[in-house]
Amino acid sequence: MHLSLLEPIQQYSQGSTASNTGTHFRTWAAHRAANVIIYREDGTVARRIPMMAAGNGYFTVQDSEGRPGDLYKYSFGGDAAFPDPASRYQPQGVHGPSMVVANDFQWTDKDWKRLSLSDLTIYELHIGAFTPEGTFLAAKEKLQHLRRLGVSAIEIMPVADFPGTRNWGYDGVSAYAPARVYGAPDEFRSLIDVAHTNGLAVILDVVYNHFGPDGNYLGAYHPDYFHRAHKTPWGSAFNFELQPVRQFFLENIAYWMDEFHIDGFRLDATHTIADNSDVHIFTQIANIARERGGFVTAEDERNDTRLITDIDHGGFGLDGCWADDFHHVVTVMLTGTRDAYFKNYEGTCAELVTTLQQGWLFTGQVQKTTGRPRGNDPSSLPVEELIYCISNHDQVGNRAYGERLAHLVSPAAFRAASALLLLAPYTPLLFMGQEWAARTPFQFFTDHTAELGEKIIAGRRCEFSEFAAFRDPKIRETIPSPQAEETFLRSKLNWDECLTTKASGLINLYRTCLELRKRLLDSHVRSRKNWRVSRVADEIVVVTYDLARDGRVLLVTDLRGTGFNSDELANAAGATSLNTLFGSNAPEFSGDQRAESTDPQTALLQLR
Repeated sequence: MHLSLLEPIQQYSQGSTASNTGTHFRTWAAHRAANVIIYREDGTVARRIPMMAAGNGYFTVQDSEGRPGDLYKYSFGGDAAFPDPASRYQPQGVHGPSMVVANDFQWTDKDWKRLSLSDLTIYELHIGAFTPEGTFLAAKEKLQHLRRLGVSAIEIMPVADFPGTRNWGYDGVSAYAPARVYGAPDEFRSLIDVAHTNGLAVILDVVYNHFGPDGNYLGAYHPDYFHRAHKTPWGSAFNFELQPVRQFFLENIAYWMDEFHIDGFRLDATHTIADNSDVHIFTQIANIARERGGFVTAEDERNDTRLITDIDHGGFGLDGCWADDFHHVVTVMLTGTRDAYFKNYEGTCAELVTTLQQGWLFTGQVQKTTGRPRGNDPSSLPVEELIYCISNHDQVGNRAYGERLAHLVSPAAFRAASALLLLAPYTPLLFMGQEWAARTPFQFFTDHTAELGEKIIAGRRCEFSEFAAFRDPKIRETIPSPQAEETFLRSKLNWDECLTTKASGLINLYRTCLELRKRLLDSHVRSRKNWRVSRVADEIVVVTYDLARDGRVLLVTDLRGTGFNSDELANAAGATSLNTLFGSNAPEFSGDQRAESTDPQTALLQLR
């Protein structure tokens, strides 16, 4: 099978494929024999079909009676039967039978053109918590809000089916099956179709470093799904050095693009993925996506430029990477937080300048938390390849109580940080509800079995034992239980908050910043040769943009609230005066722009 073809793959190495001649089944297993068991709706067996060995551990069969909607499992000679690892839908949950799904959705996005990274402003969301209903169809109803806001892409947290009825998505075990609690596969397709109609690209967060602890049946099929030497913090790593395993995940990228029209991907925790093959799995993933007009970004804590350096120059060839140093520096500056990985940051204006100049802060310095060097120099990378945020699911949800940045700092400081994010040269990412400073938290939630759930609760609270505020075991007991349904319900956005005057002002700030970004800061202006960063009066950070036609503009940020003087900035920039295009403390953004105010602020000033 040639995975580089632009045309949809007609036959995958695993899974069920419905056609007008029945259903074709194919799976990979370390067994002497295999059967497909077809079930009736009441759970009784309708038929048991022996499969034929197809070489290299694969088994295959054509069921001439098969049709979409059939429920099935595989068995290998004993009484036990298992859901398909490549199942397209698990209507009864990850332990139940798989369903044969037709790929006959009527798309309306034939004129959709996939966006490049340089055009992206990303909005990260969790389907279950994005709306009260928590479904694909309900999410469609909020896309007009995002279009009006001015973002150009939604990044959907993992939807691969998981155990229980609620999960962040990183415990997924069915890589090809959209989670049944969010809706049927065609309902996911409908969400993507409507997103494209609204001018929004769709990025899917995928987890290729591990499967969750419950409902993972890969070992029942073949022990070599997992590498015998490589480990992750969550268990055994996948064996990407074995072709059938590699094929399973590479085809997953093609599947989401060909059959769901996904535009790009975010690979979770790539620093935990090991592959000693001649061609790294990342490179092949990127090639498959790129040849279909898409892109692949990574979440990686190493600050390693090799991820997004092309293969001819010694890299892996991915298209972009989360650059969390910006978030960490801003958070320490505004909150003084110094627990866990924040110990590596001082939160100074100098750190912010360096981070903005380079792309991330650490380029090889030894970390206080690990005693090991981290990072290399990203300053030659195109800015669109580095993704900045002041909030994301991890940075909110991994706090003990799921507090958002807006819960921890003053409204003025949050406005200033927001404007800096949106008007800086790098690719911005927002976390759902950020645009109105949502009062709802985003907490860690799961729905595992009772025994596993107790371990999850204990592990979650143990994580915070080294935090100064949670050294007392009694205080750790106040950390919300991930297993409690109310933890999940608390994490759902309350869209009625958007109707308040304060929220409307902040939404207006986000909309205005994104309009300015699109109008003034195009990809040419954001090219590294056309901007520079400086520090004025100790605490003021200035990004100077050279515009193509209209001279220069200054992005001026005062996160400390020390106050800045426009005349002094004009003199420093060699201009007679500055015209204010934007100020984050303006009344229309629910600010209080007084002449004597020393509230934190970010402004966009045009030189005259």
